[in-house]
Parts: sequence; C-alpha cells; structure tokens
Amino acid sequence: MPSHSCNFMAKPSLFVLVFVLVMYLSTAQGPPPSPGYYPSSSVQSKGFSEYFANLWGPQHQRLDQGTLTIWLDKTSGSGYKSLRSYRSGYFGVSVKLQSGYTAGVITSFYLSNNQYFPGNHDEIDIEFLGTTPGKPYTLQTNVFIRGSGDGNVIGREMKFHLWFDPTQDFHHYAIQWTPSDIIFLVDDVPIRRYTKMNDATFPTRKMWIYGSIWDASEWATEDGKYKADYEYQPFVSKYRNFKISGCTAEAAESCRGDSGGMSQEQYRAMEWVQKNYLVYDYCHDPKRDRTQIPEC
Repeated sequence: MPSHSCNFMAKPSLFVLVFVLVMYLSTAQGPPPSPGYYPSSSVQSKGFSEYFANLWGPQHQRLDQGTLTIWLDKTSGSGYKSLRSYRSGYFGVSVKLQSGYTAGVITSFYLSNNQYFPGNHDEIDIEFLGTTPGKPYTLQTNVFIRGSGDGNVIGREMKFHLWFDPTQDFHHYAIQWTPSDIIFLVDDVPIRRYTKMNDATFPTRKMWIYGSIWDASEWATEDGKYKADYEYQPFVSKYRNFKISGCTAEAAESCRGDSGGMSQEQYRAMEWVQKNYLVYDYCHDPKRDRTQIPEC
C-alpha cells in the first residue's frame, strides 16, 4: 500500500520552490530609478583628437571612425592625455570593456596632475578592475589629495559592481568636478558624491584628463589574487563619445562652472545604486586610520 507521507512531503517542497522563486523575482534588480537630470545630453560629443593626444604606447592605440581602441599585451599598454588642463568641469566618455579573462588589467579614465606634482599630486579616478570569467567587473572610484603611491597615499576608494554587463555595449562614465563637490556618474546616474569639507580634503589645483590600459596585477583583481595572464592577450578597451565641458586653467576666474549639488531624484538614484551595487566604501573600512579621512 503506498504511503501518503510521500505526497505530504511533495506539497510543501513545491510550495517552498514557488515561494523562493517569487521572492527572487520580487527582489531582482531592474534598471536604476530615473535621476531626472541627464548632464551628458547638454555636452556635445567631439572627436578624440580635439581633446587628446597619445601619451605612451602609440603602437597599441588606434583611432577608427570616432572610436579609440587601446590594448595591452606583454610588451606594453597604452595611454592618452588631454591637450589642456582644467580646474573644474564635466568629463565623460563611453567605454566598452573586454569580456573573458581580464584579471590584473586596469582600464581607466581620470583626472590628475601627477606629472607636474610628483609625490604631491591630486587625482580623481574611474578605474575598471579586470576580472575572471563568471565574475563581474568592479568599477573603482577614487580621490587623492596631495598624495601619491609613495607610501603616504591616502586613497578614498569606493567600489561598485554594475547593473549591466559593461562588455556587451558602450556605456557613458563621467566625472563632474565643481568647486564644491565631485560626482561620479554612470549613464547619467550618480553613483557617488564627494563633497568638499576644506582645501585639505579636496582637489583644487588644475588637472589633465587621462585614459589608459595597463597591468596592475599586484592589486587589481581580488587584492592581487589573480594576475594578468598573457595567454589571453591582447586585452582591449574601446572609448568613444568624448564629452568635455569645463573651465580650463587659462579661463578667467569668472569661469566657475556648475555650482554642484544634486536633486532629490538624483539622490534617490544614487541611494539605489549604493544599496544594491556598492561593494567597498573606505569610510566603512575598520582598517583605515580615521584621522586621515576626516570627511568620514
């Protein structure tokens, strides 16, 4: 005679599966809330050569119909630099990253004056940290004030995963640097705002714009656990839709740029990103010396 206990057990199991599926679907993340303001739409795209020139690795840099391709292999990476320096502005570019094994490889777009103040420079970074198959890219944002990689550096890193696959298409990444704050944006969605407390915690000197691809195996992927593997070379990154609007170093003092700040819609969008995709915040790292990061 068949036992009824089998049917009894089957029904709860099915219920549990359905419940788990419903809960998963209800919590799965869609696109971020609308920020209500799209700064990239107010800045005209221009060609690479209007803003930039090669800085290093010219043999690993190609410009074709508005798209700049740069790549890294075991011989070299490549980088570019803006023709002019700036003291505030909107700095954006669309980037498409390589899929597959990219551990140890950094693709970057950033502001810096390291060439002019070595050991004492300022920097505002967007860096894509390479990864291993099946794991997402990490987008690292960082701000340096009068410091460098000389052992005295005070990084202010916040790291994110993204709500899309950055290897499938171009997405727009931007830094909005004003006299009062720095806002990092992805497809016009603010992901981080860094506000000025005083001159000691905020970059105020002119900076140039850079982009590059290079080997940072020592730290880039899971704190250096996975290194660049040149069995997978070349590692390729693509840039297009360069959007720059700001006060150059030569502009009159009356050029102040955007005054900064964010709307409530922008804040809601940023909070959504940080709730769902923030994976590291220097302010919440118990290993950090709090006296060095008073803004926290």
